[in-house]
Amino acid sequence: MKDPQYYIQGVLDKDRRALSKTITLIESSRSDHKGLSRQVIDGLIPHAGKAVRLGITGVPGAGKSTFIESLGMFLIEQGLKVAVLAVDPSSSRSHGSIMADKTRMERLSIEPNAFIRPSPSGGTLGGVASKTRETMIACEASGFDVLIVETVGVGQSETTVASMVDFFLVLMISGAGDEIQGIKKGVLELADGVAVNKADGDNIDKAKRARKEYESALHLLRPETKTWSAPVLTCSALKMTGIDKIWETVLDHRNKFTETGELEGKRKKQSVAWMQALLEDGIKEWFYKKYDVKKSLKKLRREVEKGSVSPTSAAGDLLNILED
Repeated sequence: MKDPQYYIQGVLDKDRRALSKTITLIESSRSDHKGLSRQVIDGLIPHAGKAVRLGITGVPGAGKSTFIESLGMFLIEQGLKVAVLAVDPSSSRSHGSIMADKTRMERLSIEPNAFIRPSPSGGTLGGVASKTRETMIACEASGFDVLIVETVGVGQSETTVASMVDFFLVLMISGAGDEIQGIKKGVLELADGVAVNKADGDNIDKAKRARKEYESALHLLRPETKTWSAPVLTCSALKMTGIDKIWETVLDHRNKFTETGELEGKRKKQSVAWMQALLEDGIKEWFYKKYDVKKSLKKLRREVEKGSVSPTSAAGDLLNILED
């Protein structure tokens, strides 16, 4: 379908099939699809913006999928519609992904008020699919109350997901030796909240100790705003305990930021950052498509491999093509 209204109306009518088709269109790399996708997003933006946008990351083994499923089931019980945008690691060779989120979230995937969309990260910085922002717009316009963006994992580029959500939750575990191991200061600085998962059975005391250690670590960091200091909570996604407290924290954060106007300001900055990211992606794509660049790139790569030309000089020669 080449009519943007077909996709726009389908999404607004809360047609699940139309939403899936729209996201497929958004993720397409075909040049004719890109123009159509822009028209669709422009038509959907006025109907978006009301959902709670929640980003979740965590250390390996923190139980992100189990946590997201438990949180999703809890939210559905509260009468809310939940969309999970789960970004799978992409293969560096095929750029495909395992697409295993629907098998990891068996209960949530069959709920009529839940929508799970696995997307390959495609090597995108931050482990977030390059079209995640556009997908969020489509889901919001389709009436979902909560958007959960699951990232590939903890890393210095997690700023990408923090730049598109209202609340950024870092999921941790206890009993892994050094409690700060596996998480970088930069990620803690981005966190609006930290949750120590697997606080059940014999692990409860360890989880409480870990909570205190994370609280001490966060106290060393200066909060981004006087309105909010990131709390540290404990939960058990398996036993469904502490999930309600985490959701209350997300809502408390939203209410406070709405009252001060910081939520609106934050989203405005995120929109500008979105434009900047798209601009940079577009320039990169345009540059590599230029005939002179493609012609010179192959030759310069061989010379760099041989050591006859330095990487600095090769890059400079390629960039000089833009001045010709």
